[in-house]
Amino acid sequence: MKILSPAKINLFLHVTGKRSDGYHDLVTIMCYVSLYDTISLTTHVKKTTVSCSNPEVPEDETNIAFKAADIFLNRLNRQEGVKITIKKEIPVAAGLGGGSSNAAAVFLGLNRCYGYPFSLDDLMAMGISIGADVPFFLFGKPAIASGIGEKLEVCYGLSSYKILLIYPGFGVSTAEVYKNVDLGLTKCKKTHKKTLLGKCKFNAAYHLYNDLETVVISRHPEIIAIKEALLSNGAKGALMSGSGPTVFGLFSDHDKARRANHVLSKNSEWQLFLTDMVIDAGCIIDV
Repeated sequence: MKILSPAKINLFLHVTGKRSDGYHDLVTIMCYVSLYDTISLTTHVKKTTVSCSNPEVPEDETNIAFKAADIFLNRLNRQEGVKITIKKEIPVAAGLGGGSSNAAAVFLGLNRCYGYPFSLDDLMAMGISIGADVPFFLFGKPAIASGIGEKLEVCYGLSSYKILLIYPGFGVSTAEVYKNVDLGLTKCKKTHKKTLLGKCKFNAAYHLYNDLETVVISRHPEIIAIKEALLSNGAKGALMSGSGPTVFGLFSDHDKARRANHVLSKNSEWQLFLTDMVIDAGCIIDV
């Protein structure tokens, strides 16, 4: 079985507080983009193994896809494993949710292999135990997420933008970024939250916002240069995704997006991906 495991972007991210368990509460809009890792699963083997085309990804029990398989099979009381092979296209530690997406793909693939023993709610409960973004990748639709990311509502009214992702060539630690968020300095207006939760039509000029940008920019000011490059080449809006450092530009004009991709790809330090916003699917299973 093969599963296409998508990246995500955060169109809006406001950190509302820190919890006693170390996680942060937030309100965010997340959607999928058409940049995919490919997960291959071989079931009914003696033990669980994972291999990945990207050497930065661990190939042991610390891998989040491995953890997903382990939790699933334990819940099913199966004394066997699964062979997981990951072909990586999504950059690692990039704010695009690649690891969480891979874990969700394993949950969905195994659930299908074993005859759907678990409901979506069951899978989400398993998923949140290993990563705050895993439930979103199981959800299958653009979402307004709250809590630590586990409370999900369908986000309606998104336009199907062309999206240019720019990964600057280095990763960042999500834990370190959240650790350095100054909750007293977050600039989100209450009207943003009310509007989002009211399911209004998304407006790139009004809604694009990320509390975590300030933290990452203070260490990597090139984030500003990437945003300015996207805007000066026709993007309607540009924002860092999640905990970064990937920056995305939203284009309503496909020709402008292609021209921006051509121009900005001349920077040899940046990795560019010209993608589409996906509003009708999450992980895609191909048997």
